[in-house]
Amino acid sequence: MIVKDSEFIFTPPREISWARRILIKPCASYPTPYPATTSPEILNTIIEGIRKVSGADIIIADATPSGEPIYPVYSALGYNFHNVLLLDTKDSIFVEVENPLSKFFATPTFWIPNVVLRSDLLISVTPFKISRDTACFTMANLLSLLPVSKYQSGTAGGWGTLYASGIERVLADLYFTMPFDLGIIEARQKLFYFDDPTKGETEEYGKIFMGEPYEVDRQASKAARIKSKYLQLIEEGRTQLED
Repeated sequence: MIVKDSEFIFTPPREISWARRILIKPCASYPTPYPATTSPEILNTIIEGIRKVSGADIIIADATPSGEPIYPVYSALGYNFHNVLLLDTKDSIFVEVENPLSKFFATPTFWIPNVVLRSDLLISVTPFKISRDTACFTMANLLSLLPVSKYQSGTAGGWGTLYASGIERVLADLYFTMPFDLGIIEARQKLFYFDDPTKGETEEYGKIFMGEPYEVDRQASKAARIKSKYLQLIEEGRTQLED
């Protein structure tokens, strides 16, 4: 689904009827406002939509690439929502989960926070960002759920070992190993940057994408006129699982 941002109303999927815990994963790794990060406005719209039909616990979770506490970042971004738990995923217990693909693309397992495994509905909410010619949409948004301590390269922080394995291949594996139910791309603006999203260039767009993460990222890639290799790999992975 693609709608004008001014007409966006969050209608929860049917799965919400049995959900007791809902996890929302924003793009909130640094204290720079939209479009570098997910805006508090769209998160509030999503929360209000959930509250109209469900009393489930709502958790917002992310982490910083440096491993520093994320709560000052939440505060800087204006994340202050009634009856919503703000969580730093680095404080979670991480569980090594096996990739269901017998012929994986980059890695046979991922260390996933238990808050993800114990949530009933998973939502990835991210801005429309393009780094060089690489899409940073709902699937790339999930990387910061993974523990920096497991995936950093040397002492630099971040998830360097995953990038060294080929990030497009990693994203395809992650799609199957940590599947999210819903993806939302806040595309009021498109952000284009080289390495630093806080120093990119913006283009007005006025859209919101919402749906299954693969489909959302596919539509956004089409809108950006780029070919995202991880989407092609996901198609191969689906065929592998069917076989």
